Amino acid sequence: MESKIEILSTVKIENSPDLYKVVDSLNRTLKHQDLMFGLSLDPKDQNTAIFTIYRT
Repeated sequence: MESKIEILSTVKIENSPDLYKVVDSLNRTLKHQDLMFGLSLDPKDQNTAIFTIYRT
């Protein structure tokens, strides 16, 4: 059984201390709709976050 994760959208935004709370809430709320959300820091700029939406 092969699991395929598709990237639907990626956007760079200004990092905020509470941004992970939004991503966590989206993951908890929309996981049953086969959506997953990711958040990482831009390796070149620690003040920029990379927000990604995936279809699982």
